Amino acid sequence: MTSPQIIYRQYTGESDLPHIMALVQNELSEPYVIYTFRYFLHQWPHLSFLAYPSDPLNSDPIGVIVCKQSTHRNRSNRGYIAMLSVDKNWRKRGIASALVRNSIEAMKEDGVEEIVLETEFDNYAALSLYESLGFIREKRLYRFYLNGKDAFRLVRAMPPPDSEDSSDSSSIPSSSFPKPQFRGPPYRSIKVIPYSDDEDDHTSSR
Repeated sequence: MTSPQIIYRQYTGESDLPHIMALVQNELSEPYVIYTFRYFLHQWPHLSFLAYPSDPLNSDPIGVIVCKQSTHRNRSNRGYIAMLSVDKNWRKRGIASALVRNSIEAMKEDGVEEIVLETEFDNYAALSLYESLGFIREKRLYRFYLNGKDAFRLVRAMPPPDSEDSSDSSSIPSSSFPKPQFRGPPYRSIKVIPYSDDEDDHTSSR
């Protein structure tokens, strides 16, 4: 039996929000309120992607990634992966990897210098996924999550476009993942008042 073709697209508006919330709340242990979702999705809609098993007009999403991009400590242009969730019935099909790759590509277009995230210290599947995409463990964060678990902070440095070497094993070939179906106007790093990067330590879970 032929596996269904997975379709990826960017977040397009509030109609996507209930599906995103359901996926995240069903699959992740850390609770989020609707305002947390809107904080990310309203300011960086082009960095969030959804995965569908068929035509998005006729099916519900089976995976989602939510990201942000802002100025870190008034110096660096930093991308941040806040949420990544795939329906448990659709795992081990490369969906999570494709979602991360799409967001990385979108952040690269906006000139990020690094991308960071946190994941539970014993979530070996997530650690393996991110490390296969060029992320390295920066430090361990003790009792990071509300359930008392520790986390690892992972980071991936993003070289300037003119310094990228196609032979570099950490680079991501553009042909290796689906291209975004929607692109909005160009976005650039902005300084955001409501959250700081330190607050990211308390608002993300994977």
